[in-house]
Amino acid sequence: MEIWINPACSKCRSAVQLLDAEGAEYTVRRYLEDVPSPDEIRAVLDRLGLEPWDITRTQEAEAKELGLKEWPRKAGSRERWISALAEHPKLIQRPIITADDGTAVVGRTDEAVRDALGR
Repeated sequence: MEIWINPACSKCRSAVQLLDAEGAEYTVRRYLEDVPSPDEIRAVLDRLGLEPWDITRTQEAEAKELGLKEWPRKAGSRERWISALAEHPKLIQRPIITADDGTAVVGRTDEAVRDALGR
């Protein structure tokens, strides 16, 4: 199990605390420092069953500068979104937990973190 975190994020800290409390074995990836490649983002999206715009933090200043809210949310625009996430990792929703069964969850709630633990 791996968790992508930003240590400054309270949701990330809560998820890590819950994983620790449950005695889970996991690897921490500080994704702002160890930036995921476009291929890694594609793989996580496949595991999540989501599209890149579903995990994009559109309220971030960088998102506003890029005009992401105006970008089309369709298959033909998928690679543009993935490239933006790879170039601006702060835009990736967090925390993302990749479960041992090959799936993943966005662990913003205790329930989502527990769901990842049960996989």
